[in-house]
This record gives sequence, structure tokens and C-alpha cells, in this order.
Amino acid sequence: MDDRSLFTDFWTKESQTTRKVLSRMPENSDYRPDPKSRTAQEIAWQIVCEERMLIEALESGKAEWAPSPMPQKMKDVLGEYERQSAEMTERWKAVTPARWDGALEFFGSQRPTSPMAWSFLFDIVHHRGQITTYLRPMGSTVPQVYGPSADEPM
Repeated sequence: MDDRSLFTDFWTKESQTTRKVLSRMPENSDYRPDPKSRTAQEIAWQIVCEERMLIEALESGKAEWAPSPMPQKMKDVLGEYERQSAEMTERWKAVTPARWDGALEFFGSQRPTSPMAWSFLFDIVHHRGQITTYLRPMGSTVPQVYGPSADEPM
């Protein structure tokens, strides 16, 4: 399996897990463990916007960070994630090998595409992990991510 196919496979699986985590967030998702921390909903919106920015960068050759305003309701954040995710795997598959093995403009400098894509995937997984630590204090449960959780032992 080549790197681009491996990435697309990981992306697809990780996005399914991210959807599970986001679906556990209650409508009242303004919890933050510290005043310096972002709220759970802000982190969820960060994930949505990062995923969109990354695929658009691969399609256009240029990364531009211009997140749209965060929806007021968590159900709308989840809805946007689901809508976006539904087409994402096909968009990843459409990325040409030349683009994948090439470079992207990333905030004024050229960066190799593949390592940048993997870095963003890991950053998204990191933010998803932040949200899992917020779920119980928000009165929710933690789904299985890479294995059982106390809330989903099997």
C-alpha cells in the first residue's frame, strides 16, 4: 500500500472515531477545564475547520486558514462534521500522486504535502483526545477510541 492510500485508510477510520466522540458532546458544550482552555465546542469546531482546510489545500495547492464562524449549537457542529466527512474519503482518493508527493504553500512557504497531511491528522487526533477528557465532566460518556473505555468496556 502506498503512502497516500495508507493515509486515506487511516483518515477514514479516524474520522469515524472522531464522529463518535463528537456525537457524545451534549448541547451544552461550553465546558473548559481552565480559563485558558478552549471550550469543548470550540475544539470540535477546530477539528471541522482543520479537516476542511487540509483537503482544500491539497485540492488547490495552498493552505489558507480562514475558519467560518462556529455554529451556536453543538448539533450543528456535528451536522457539519457529518456532511463534510461523507465526501471526504472520495476527495482524498481524488488527490493525485503528483500533488501528494509534491509541495503545498503553507502560510508563505513551501512544505512537502504528505508529511503536512500526516501532521494535521495527528493534530486532529490530539484535539479529539482533548474532547474525550471533557466528556465526563460535561455529564456524558466516553466511547471506545482505540479500545474499550470505562463507559464501553466491550
